[in-house]
Formats: sequence, structure tokens, C-alpha cells
Amino acid sequence: MRFAWIDLREVPRPQLQAVVDAAVHARMAGVVSSDAELLATLPPTVTRVLAAADDAPAAVRKPGDRTSDKAAEKGGKDAKDAGSKSSGATATGPTATGATASATDADTGIDVLLRKFTTQEELDALAAAHRAAAGASGAPVAGFVDVRDDRTLRLSCAGAMALPYTVIHFADPTKIPLEIVLAAAESAEGKLVTVVGDLEEAAIVFDVLERGSDGILYAPRSADEVFALARLLQASTPQLELSTLTVESIRHVGLGDRVCVDTCSHFEEDEGILVGSYSSGFVLCCSETHPLPYMPTRPFRVNAGALHSYTLGPDNRTSYLSEVGSGSTLLAVGADGRTRRVVVGRAKLESRPLLEIRTHAEDGRLVSLTVQDDWHVRVLGPGGKVLNVTELRAGDELLGYLAQDKRHVGLPIGEFCKEV
Repeated sequence: MRFAWIDLREVPRPQLQAVVDAAVHARMAGVVSSDAELLATLPPTVTRVLAAADDAPAAVRKPGDRTSDKAAEKGGKDAKDAGSKSSGATATGPTATGATASATDADTGIDVLLRKFTTQEELDALAAAHRAAAGASGAPVAGFVDVRDDRTLRLSCAGAMALPYTVIHFADPTKIPLEIVLAAAESAEGKLVTVVGDLEEAAIVFDVLERGSDGILYAPRSADEVFALARLLQASTPQLELSTLTVESIRHVGLGDRVCVDTCSHFEEDEGILVGSYSSGFVLCCSETHPLPYMPTRPFRVNAGALHSYTLGPDNRTSYLSEVGSGSTLLAVGADGRTRRVVVGRAKLESRPLLEIRTHAEDGRLVSLTVQDDWHVRVLGPGGKVLNVTELRAGDELLGYLAQDKRHVGLPIGEFCKEV
């Protein structure tokens, strides 16, 4: 389960209280601050991470944000005062990470101690402090490392294997170093937390190597950014309950425009996209992952249907096939109802003879699909059975999805709407 820590050290001072409230309300996993007194005010539902005052990742600070810089300076001063009371030290290195400091911080409402390491010796000291703290029921000791070259990259890999949390700031925009750390830490029990500069980067970091970073560390500018991050974390695709549709008839309807959807993903053999003439029902159109006698497979493609058709995307939104294009996001749907997001690389609109397929669901609901009138176009039946559309006959069974809502500009709406 991916998570986010909110870094308060770089939040503009006028926005600080609003960001704290938003982090609690949005149920962010953790809050990082160098102010122990502030962390002590947070509820136990939030992981309270106490960082040394001088450990803030400077590269993440927003250029020109004077308020943020002043807040950081004040926060550092407050943290030093609070740190001297709660942990006895705020400097990095072995002297700052003893087991006694961990236990004391835990007693004052600190859940995790975050300390920077720049050498293998400092990492070893942090790991030893964490083991000692665990034995004394103290706060876990996490590490922060700034990756700028091969040496610090190898150090971050070692940290990911040795510590419960390893927070990594990557100096360069490339995600190759993150891929290396993810691969190196594949078997690690600890969590990898990547520093990000904005929400767009957060989304990218969560997708690296399909697994992504376990968590992110983000310094928002406002409460709105906290709630936007919460929506990003919650973004997932649903398990759909597919229905069996029975073919009533097929009819050759003449020339029209149909759309092939070429995605940036490789479909599984039992996957496709949901397409229908009516917003209340869709047929599962098969991807071109199965061999054809006269052309190579196109495992990224679905010959989807006529351009007026609806297709189902993320967040229970529909789009007309005429609207789908490069950069659009759709749902890939498996025969068992599993779903995942796929990005469209292009959509091809071409004039072709068309075939109308009329089906009904068990409740009598009419579900219609208009596709290219050609044998090589396929839909899926129960169990992922591949069916050529020109060979369909009355009584054949297809897989489909019955929507519960009517649609207005792609959004579900509870209104009267009859489609024929």
C-alpha cells in the first residue's frame, strides 16, 4: 500500500496550520517536522517523524519562496530547542542516534526519528541505533540520503536493506537511480520513501518499475495540494462485475467510421476494453493478442467500434470513441472483471463496413455494439472465449458490463434517459 509523508519543514508559514489540519483530515500516513512540540500535538493516527533541523532536502525548496525559507529557519530553531529537550541531540551521525535518544523521543510522542547519513559508517551507526531502540521499545530510526553519484546510490541501496524507512532525495531528474534502488531492495523488509517536488512527479514515482516507491515525502504549498495528493493515493481501478449477454441478432449496416485504439500497454489474451452504443451497457471487445492468418498480432490494439460508441474509462467516466486520442486513459478489462489503467498512444479513424450486434442481459436490458464488419474483429465470451463477430449467431453468449447510471458529458447522473 503506497503512502505519503507530509514535510512541514518547507511549508510557507502562513499555510502551516492549514496544511497540518489537511494532513490529519486526509489521513496522510505521516508528518515530518523538526519541531517536536508541533509533532506532539498530532493524533496517534499519524506517524510523527522527527527530523534533525539541518536534514531538510534543500533541493526540494521552492526557489524564491522567502516565506518558506524563513519558516525553515524558524522551524530549525524551534526543532533545535525541542530536540535538546526530547532527544538530547540533533546533529547527524553516531552521536545523534543512540538508543536512549530513540526511547526518549518515543515517550514524547515521536514515532520515527529521521537522521541523515552520508557514509557507510553513519549508516551502520543508524542501523545499530535502530536495533537498540527496538530492543528498548523506542522509536524506530530512519535514514535520509541525498543521491548524487554512484557512491551515494550504492549507499542508498544499503540503507534500503538495513533500515525500516529510507528516505531518498535524487538530485537528478532521471528515474534510473530509483529503478536501481527498487531492484536492489526487492527483498528488503523496510520501506522506501522518495522525495518528490510536485504531484506530477509523485504519480511518476509510484509507477517506476510497475512497483514504484513505497511512499513519498512531499512539501505542499497549501492544504489544497494535500487533498490533491490524497486523491492521487486513492486512485485505483475497480473490480467490475461482468454480465453474460445473449446475442439477439447481427445486422450489416453499411459503411461508417470505426476507431482502432492503440494503447501504450501490452494486453493479456483475455483483456480488452468495454464499448457500447448505449451508456447503460457495454460489450468486452477483444484486443488483437490472438493470431490472425493474414497479419501479425497487435497486442497493444483494440478494434473498438464505430466512432459514436461509448467506452469506459477510470473513475466511472465514459468517453465517445471519437474523443479518444493520444494521452487519453482507458480501462483495460479482463474476462474476470479485473481492471487497470492504460494510456492511449493513438486512435485510428477509418471508414469501413459496419456490423451491428444486438444483445440482451438477463434483466432484459438491451446492449448494442457496432463494429467493423470483418471476421478478424473479435469480442470475448464467458471464460475469455474469443469470438469472431461475423460468426456470431442468435443465442451466443458474450461478456459485458451493465452500468447503473445514465450519462451526461461522460459523468454518471441520475436522470431519465432512454437510448434506442
